[in-house]
Order: sequence, then C-alpha cells, then structure tokens
Amino acid sequence: MNHIARFLTALLVAAGIAIAGFAVSQGLERFRMADRSVTVKGLAEKDVESDFAIWTLSFRRAGAEFSGVQQALAADREKVLTFLKARGFTDAELEARPLQVQDLLAREYAQGNVPFRFNGTGQVLVKSARVAEVEQAALAVDPLIQQGIQLGGENEGGRSGPRFQLRGFNDVKAPLLAEATRNAREQAEKFAAEAGAQLGPLKNANQGVIRITGDDGNDFDDGSSRGKRLRVVSTFEYELR
Repeated sequence: MNHIARFLTALLVAAGIAIAGFAVSQGLERFRMADRSVTVKGLAEKDVESDFAIWTLSFRRAGAEFSGVQQALAADREKVLTFLKARGFTDAELEARPLQVQDLLAREYAQGNVPFRFNGTGQVLVKSARVAEVEQAALAVDPLIQQGIQLGGENEGGRSGPRFQLRGFNDVKAPLLAEATRNAREQAEKFAAEAGAQLGPLKNANQGVIRITGDDGNDFDDGSSRGKRLRVVSTFEYELR
C-alpha cells in the first residue's frame, strides 16, 4: 500500500507540473501575441503666411547739447509717424516709445575724448495684422533717409526689418496633426498587410513637436520671413493581430 500511495503521489505531482507547465507556456504565448505591435512615424508639412507683423523703427542722434539732441529726436519721431500714417497705418497700429538721451561723460568709465557728449535714440513701433503693408513700408524707407533720419538696426535695440509672427498657430495646428495621424495609419496598415496581420487599436501616441521655420532656407524661424513652414513628426504604436 505504501508503494502504491507513493506512486499515486508522484503521479499527481508530475501531472500538476505538466499542467502548470502547459499553463505557463500558454501564458507566454498570449504575452507574445499581445506584445505584437508596430511603431510608425507620421510626417506632415504645411506652408502658411504670417498673420501679424511688428516693425521697430529705431533712429539716433548725437550732439554737444542735451536740448539739441532731444529736439532733433522729437523732430525725427514726428517725421517717422508722418511717413507711417501716409502709408495708411492708424494710431492703433503705431506706438511711439519715449526718447532716450544719454550723457556719455556721466558714465562710470567715461572717456573725455568723445566726439559728442550726448547720444540719443528713439523708436516707433508698428504692430499690425496687415503684414503685406508692413513689408512694403519696410522696403520704402528711402524718403526718411533723405530727410536726414539716421535709422538704426539691431545694434541700436531695434531690427532693420519687421518681425513676422503666426498668431493663429492653433488654427493650423489641428489639421497638421490630423494629417500626420493619417499618414502614420496608412504606413501601419501597409506594414500589417505585408506582414499578413491585421492592424489593431492604437496603443501609444506621441504627437511630437511642431517645428516652425522660415521659407528662406533657415533651420529656425527668426521672425524675418513672412512665409512659414510648419513640420511635425508624430509617433504612433498600433497593436497587430
């Protein structure tokens, strides 16, 4: 009887081990099947026009007398405003910044051999959604120069040309991402068909970063280009069945 009991016990243990092994193997099989997936990237690009422009007209004067520099700057500012209004810009689109006059001899490390003691700057800003008009005005500043106005550039705190912005970014963001999603799904469906599988539900998604560049060939948007190129690469993981 003891021999029979030990035999039956061993038989039951062996059967249990076999059943457990079968269950484990089946579990691994389901895990491998569940882990079948494909990761694809969807690309979308779009060329758009800027919808807002900011143009800073900087001008400068230098002289031996504070009042002379200040008066010259005030006169220059009026000429700039007159020029811009003649181009059709309204008061709501124009901003005249306070004039600044600096005494060069009053600085901590001033040198006494400066040609002019006082140096002054002024700025008038154009802020407008009429980007085409701003661009055209920026190319037609010769009359200001002919009047003796010393227009400045980046070194004087302004820019030599307008900065173009895309403030309606959200209006073009959704269609761009939708296109990237369609592009990715088409690739995933093609891969699944070639692999003899069926495309399952979406498991993970990363919309990526929408990159904005100018249409002048630069790898980044510095605001100088009126045309913008939007580009996004989104990543998607689909289950395969």
